[in-house]
Amino acid sequence: MALRKIVSIDEEKCDGCGQCVPACAEGAIQIIDGTARLVSETYCDGLGACLGECPNDAISIEEREADEFDEEAADAHVKSGQAVSGDAAAAPGASCPGSAPRVIERCELVDMKGEPGGESEAQSRLGNWPVQLQLVPPKAPYFEGAHLLVAADCVPFAFADFHDKLLTDRVLIIGCPKLDSFEFYRKKLAQIFIQNDIKAIDVAYMEVPCCFGLVHLVHESLKESGKKIPLTLVKVGIKGDIIETVQAEPGDES
Repeated sequence: MALRKIVSIDEEKCDGCGQCVPACAEGAIQIIDGTARLVSETYCDGLGACLGECPNDAISIEEREADEFDEEAADAHVKSGQAVSGDAAAAPGASCPGSAPRVIERCELVDMKGEPGGESEAQSRLGNWPVQLQLVPPKAPYFEGAHLLVAADCVPFAFADFHDKLLTDRVLIIGCPKLDSFEFYRKKLAQIFIQNDIKAIDVAYMEVPCCFGLVHLVHESLKESGKKIPLTLVKVGIKGDIIETVQAEPGDES
């Protein structure tokens, strides 16, 4: 052991929001039993990248006797997926049982009928949970080989055929580029791209100027990940129509 700087977590202040988890590139922090915990001293480099992500100031850096930081072990830990997978309680956002990652199995059935003489009921095409970018873990089984749909959270309300026209056979992530943390989302998306084999990405955003920030967010996350993933941009009008669909090159926002 050596005298060095290392993360300290005040469990009384921590509410288990999970924002610190993706901020730690070494996977040293996980949400366990509803609280952020340092899973191994050897994974913590003591630099404090997680400090600025905590809304409750529950994380600090202290100097004490601790096991030395092992960069190779931390890298292997992240690559193994154990930093964010395995026990559902260790996943970001899983302090709420309803946020545990799950695949929703669906089969093609004959349309369910409503009242006699009425129209058939619409069928949900959602195949994963959770969907909010704040809550999804960077590593989840439904991300492997996925065609990802990153949608502004207003899109499903504006576009009536969202499930059939945009969501079918897609893994969904939603967020608001104006109201939510751009930097947190950029890091989270980059980790999703890095840690999973995403085969294609659709970005569905509203025609209002601020919503184009979602397109910029995905481009920046792709740049950070270093991956070239086919990208389709879908602009939705506030009147509920699709204004345009564009095949884009990752990194090209023109």
